[in-house]
Amino acid sequence: MSDQSENTTANGGGPEPEPIRFFGTTWVGHDGRYGLRRAGVAAGSLITAFAAALLLRFAYQGLAIAEVGSFVNVLVVVMFAVCSAIAFRKTWEGFSRRPDGSPSEDSLRSLKAIGFIGSLIAYALRCLSEAPGEKLRRAEYESALRQYEKRRGTRSGNPAARGTKGRAKRR
Repeated sequence: MSDQSENTTANGGGPEPEPIRFFGTTWVGHDGRYGLRRAGVAAGSLITAFAAALLLRFAYQGLAIAEVGSFVNVLVVVMFAVCSAIAFRKTWEGFSRRPDGSPSEDSLRSLKAIGFIGSLIAYALRCLSEAPGEKLRRAEYESALRQYEKRRGTRSGNPAARGTKGRAKRR
């Protein structure tokens, strides 16, 4: 669980939801033009992926002009396809679970950078159903709220949870 979901608000109102990039905390109540943000982020991701694909096509045409050979051309295409597939899968998995911080996650960073088009497509597809990472953060936030309410519940040492009846009997 993240450290931010354990934080309480300044007035002691309970745990705060963790903000999501481009969405802030609007994912909690789906307010603040949440739907428009999702549509905008999805469109932006698809446009960026399309522009990146055009850039890769120009790079491939540069290889063709340089006449480096069919082996290198095939190798470049396969490399970008495999890296994009790995980046898509890892990005998609990242929406449903926190990274474990293992060395294997760090070693895939360069593959994800090469296959950035796959990450952009995963981001765009996730925006069609929810804010990327919303399901994970919602589960963590609701769990933190339940734990907070459980800790805050009536108990002998919590003066805020005592009622006025207990004070009247003592007088």
